[in-house]
Amino acid sequence: MELSQAPSRAGYFRWVICGLLFLAATVNYIDRQVIGILKPTLQHEFAWTETDYANIIFAFQLAYAIGFVFAGRVIDWLGTKRGFAVAIVIWSLAAIGHAEAPTVGTALAPIVGFFGAGFSTSVIGFGAMRLLLGLGEAGNFPAAIKTVAEWFPRSERAFATGIFNSGTNIGALVTPLVVPYITVTYGWYWAFIITGLIGFAWLLLWLAFYAPAATHPRLSGAERAYITGGGGEDISRALPWRKIVPHRQAWAFAIGKFLTDPVWWLYLFWIPDFLNRTYGVNLTQMGPPLVAIYLMADVGSVAGGWLSSWLIGRGWTTNAARKTAMLSMALAVVPIVFASSAQNLWVAVGLVGLAAAAHQGWSANLFTLTSDMFPRSAVGSVVGFGGMWGAVGGMLISKVTGYLLDRSGSYLPVFIMAGGMYLFALLVIHLLVPRLEPVELS
Repeated sequence: MELSQAPSRAGYFRWVICGLLFLAATVNYIDRQVIGILKPTLQHEFAWTETDYANIIFAFQLAYAIGFVFAGRVIDWLGTKRGFAVAIVIWSLAAIGHAEAPTVGTALAPIVGFFGAGFSTSVIGFGAMRLLLGLGEAGNFPAAIKTVAEWFPRSERAFATGIFNSGTNIGALVTPLVVPYITVTYGWYWAFIITGLIGFAWLLLWLAFYAPAATHPRLSGAERAYITGGGGEDISRALPWRKIVPHRQAWAFAIGKFLTDPVWWLYLFWIPDFLNRTYGVNLTQMGPPLVAIYLMADVGSVAGGWLSSWLIGRGWTTNAARKTAMLSMALAVVPIVFASSAQNLWVAVGLVGLAAAAHQGWSANLFTLTSDMFPRSAVGSVVGFGGMWGAVGGMLISKVTGYLLDRSGSYLPVFIMAGGMYLFALLVIHLLVPRLEPVELS
């Protein structure tokens, strides 16, 4: 039996690397979600309107979009190890910096005021820290997807992506359990400090355990051959966007991100407010509903990646397997349209949780399309390009959600958009790439 058919004989060290990516995604979402959990607390302390909060979230997504313009190229240029390290240092410092956001806002107010922005000092300060956080966190997914392309054969990439991507749900699950306790015991200031420091602990593990698959001393020759399939792709040469963006395959990924990433931003930054506004769930009660939602999302992330990998193992083509899995996830999102009218808290939690699970399963397959269609050398840049458009979509939904809530107080229109977005996105992807064929890059 060939090595490509016998992964158990090859070894398992690649899954240690996947574990590091899982932990990075966990840290990423802890730092990202703290402000969503603290929204009622901070909103009360600083007298923010819904539009003020939307502007702070908009700042993060603006920087996230800008960061993606450079992140993939920087990761391809620096290499995965150094690029990932730089990204987590930037976002961890920004996460800690939220604790001093009011002071930062006071210092920046004269500059912002010069341009006639009219924001309060707290909005300025938190917005500035969200900008820096967005720039750093933009490096996470390009680095992680590039690592998967380097360390896993094509048949395992969706499953590996689903596993590391499930770390986002663990981060979103841990945050509502830990942050309320820290806030009640020590105050919101220390919630930002303590969670921000976790990234530096991960950095020590990354520097100690990671090296490229081609040269890693702990990787057996058999596993290295299994990863490359006996051959290999050039993974060291960074590619400029001008060689990537003319291809419809790049736009299929980018449009998929633009249409569906905003729905995940909605869950992350607005669901705590939805629970508080609709069912009176306060900070100390927030844990169980959010834990349930993100536990379901965690299962969905792994299951979605596993489904397409399983279908490929059963002899399905990559094209049929990926799109069938994505269609299943898109259909599972639709019932969220009923969440805003649910009479029972846990019915609403179940509907949101199902949609969150479906999103993560969708996302695992969407990310894997990049390594299905592009060589490993281009994966970081393609993910960066698509991630930028996903962040632009997130910017739009934050402004729309804030506007609707200030004027109507209803989540129904937003949930209706969320329910239909994935089916529309899959249609566009299929029209652009009827078959998932590798791109020939000059």
